Amino acid sequence: MNELLEGLTERARAVRYAINRISLIPLLVRVGVFLAVLVGLLLAYPVELFNGRSLLALTVVAVLPAVGPRRVWPTFAALVTVGGWLLAAAGFDRPIALWRLLAVATLLYLAHTLCALAAVLPFDAVVDPDLIVRWLTRAGAVLLASAVLGILLMQLGGAGTDRGFQAATVAGLLVAVALSALLAWLQRRR
Repeated sequence: MNELLEGLTERARAVRYAINRISLIPLLVRVGVFLAVLVGLLLAYPVELFNGRSLLALTVVAVLPAVGPRRVWPTFAALVTVGGWLLAAAGFDRPIALWRLLAVATLLYLAHTLCALAAVLPFDAVVDPDLIVRWLTRAGAVLLASAVLGILLMQLGGAGTDRGFQAATVAGLLVAVALSALLAWLQRRR
C-alpha cells in the first residue's frame, strides 16, 4: 500500500513539474488548434442540432487535436467537420453559401497547419515569435490563393449550362495535375 502511495505521489510531482515548464507560445498554438477546430465545427453543423450534449461532444472533438496533434485526432476532427457539412447540406437542405464554404475550408486548413506546428513544438520550447508569424503568413498566403482560385473556378462553373460545369471540372483537374507535378518536382529537388 505504501509503494502505491509513493508511486502516485511521484506521478503527481512529475505532472506538476511538466505543468510548471509549459511555455506560452506552444500553449497558444494548441489553443489556436482548439479554436480553429471548434469554430469550423460550429460553422459546418446545422444549428438545429445544437443542444447541450452535441455542443459538449463538439468541444471534446475540438480538444482532442489540441491535446494530441501527432495522433489520429486532427484527421478525426477534420472528418467530423466534413461529416457535419454533408449532414447540413444533404440532411437539412441547407443551401451551400460561398462564405460558409470558404470559412469551413479555411478553418480546416488552419487547424491542419497549426496541428503540424504543435506536433513539432514541445510544451516547454522557447520559440521566437517570428517563427509563428512566418508560419501564419505562409498559411495566410495559401488560404488567400485557394480562396481566389476557388471563387474563380466557381464563377467558371456557372458560366454556362452543362459546358460551364465541364469547363470547371477540366480546370480543376488541370490545377490538381499541375500542383501534383509541382510537388513531385519539389520533392525530387531535395
